[in-house]
Amino acid sequence: MKEDIIKYAASRGADITGFASVDRWPQYNEIPPDFWPTSLWNMAKTVIVMGMQMPLPIVDTTPSILHRETYETSNRELDSLAYGLTRFLNQKGHASMFFTRDGYGSIKNLIEEPRAAFSHTFAAKYAGLGTVSRSHNLLTPEFGSRVRLVSVFTAAEIEADQVMEKDLCINCKLCAQCCPPGVLKDDISAEGYYYKLDAIGCARWHEELTRRRAYPCGICTKVCPVGKDRDLYQEKEMSKKYRAELKALENGIGDPEYKSWNHIRRYGSWAVKNGLIYNFGREGKD
Repeated sequence: MKEDIIKYAASRGADITGFASVDRWPQYNEIPPDFWPTSLWNMAKTVIVMGMQMPLPIVDTTPSILHRETYETSNRELDSLAYGLTRFLNQKGHASMFFTRDGYGSIKNLIEEPRAAFSHTFAAKYAGLGTVSRSHNLLTPEFGSRVRLVSVFTAAEIEADQVMEKDLCINCKLCAQCCPPGVLKDDISAEGYYYKLDAIGCARWHEELTRRRAYPCGICTKVCPVGKDRDLYQEKEMSKKYRAELKALENGIGDPEYKSWNHIRRYGSWAVKNGLIYNFGREGKD
């Protein structure tokens, strides 16, 4: 059955698929019990996590309409994939349900309560798809953090995949250093591993990008140097360019180094106004 599920997911567009026993949530005890799969559905025995890549050259253009539309397309594809797999399993007599890819209705919801009811990131970790980075994102060998996720809960007991032991995060601090609103700090949080994150500040930043039709931000996923996709797109040595971008854009979008990205940002949304990218590097610039 495991092979059938993997083949089904791949045929419907999944780039990666992993399996986690629900026992792993209490085993690792990294998440409050109310957020465990068995708390959300008491029949759950296995969580199947599927991911789809976000193409690196598109993520590079964020904030832009191109990035927004790709993000929304991945959302539709992931929900369709999970809904289809749920029906596929139910038809075979294995009770199943799925948890939608984001799990929140609007940015306003995140400002009032900055977390979703279920974490696909930790589910993916427990399903052997990657490790959780210091930026709180999932890191995968294939795509770094440029991957979107969805999960299916099933009553079927399926052999779990091995959890990755090697930490994929190299602690380069690019995600924190390049964060436009500065809500991700490159010092270690009280938990002892993750960078400090102002989750409400991050949500407020996305609220403004949403108003400008140029959400989501995605800078922390863009700049992450991990992932085989960097070989595919010949973007291995990008750290210097990423670090210099905030400063380069303070005076407008004319820098030739970022010409193609800025061209895409300029059209189709309100990311650029009066020759400046909104709040990209200087607080209050508009």
